[in-house]
Amino acid sequence: MATQPHVIVVGNEKGGAGKSTIAVHLTAALLHGGANVAVMDLDLRQSSMARFFANRRAWLASQGAVLPEPLLRHASDDGVALARAGETEQLARFEEAFARAHQDADFVIIDTPGGDSALSRVAHARADLIVTPMNDSFVDFDVLGHVDPVTLELQKPSIYSETVWEARKARALTGQRQALDWIVLRNRLASVEARNRKRVDERLTALAKRVGFRIGSGLRDRVIYRELFPFGLTIADLSAKVRPVPVSLVHVSARQELRALLHSVGLSQFSGEELLAAE
Repeated sequence: MATQPHVIVVGNEKGGAGKSTIAVHLTAALLHGGANVAVMDLDLRQSSMARFFANRRAWLASQGAVLPEPLLRHASDDGVALARAGETEQLARFEEAFARAHQDADFVIIDTPGGDSALSRVAHARADLIVTPMNDSFVDFDVLGHVDPVTLELQKPSIYSETVWEARKARALTGQRQALDWIVLRNRLASVEARNRKRVDERLTALAKRVGFRIGSGLRDRVIYRELFPFGLTIADLSAKVRPVPVSLVHVSARQELRALLHSVGLSQFSGEELLAAE
């Protein structure tokens, strides 16, 4: 490749925030936009993204269908075994996989576990962009910042913000001119509880100014995302020829949501407006 690939790390030290859902949708959108995408799943025990793309390959083969697929550059084919290995071996396997991803891809997307680990920290230090999905609650906000229990005023950044700060320092030491970009996605926004949403939004805005991240639109908790997961498909894959579930106006709304996500992370050129065109 003439240039270095753009490395996107999807991270949050809290489980259940929707990291893998965001990672696979970003990957699919980039693939349909013509990019070569390498994926790395560092959640060694759960391996949701690795399993997703294994499902994709199996489903496409069973249907005789063709869709773009990413380059799989996982640290190990047996994540559970690697999880039992020592930190030195884990990091060595990561470096090997990351080097292979760099050789072949325009983008490298790394899905990280819901917790702190040496693999997660080294991946964050290699990122050009960190994408952090968070659910619309103070439970998720607590990983990013602490609030006063009486006034709910922002007190200080929390553990994950410190992880990103360390990643920024590590990147600066490499001499790279471009600063590490960080975006927090408001994921799974509820249609009710407007007062709680306003409170979270105010604290998130204050924290964004303090530690330096952007705020963007994530994905709602839609049935279609769960329906498509067993097939290894996303809303970006649906077309006249690929429709394992019936397409409705709700799915069109989900497609618009994905376009908003791509715009938030600066990848609107890969929105693929034609993918849900009717027959």
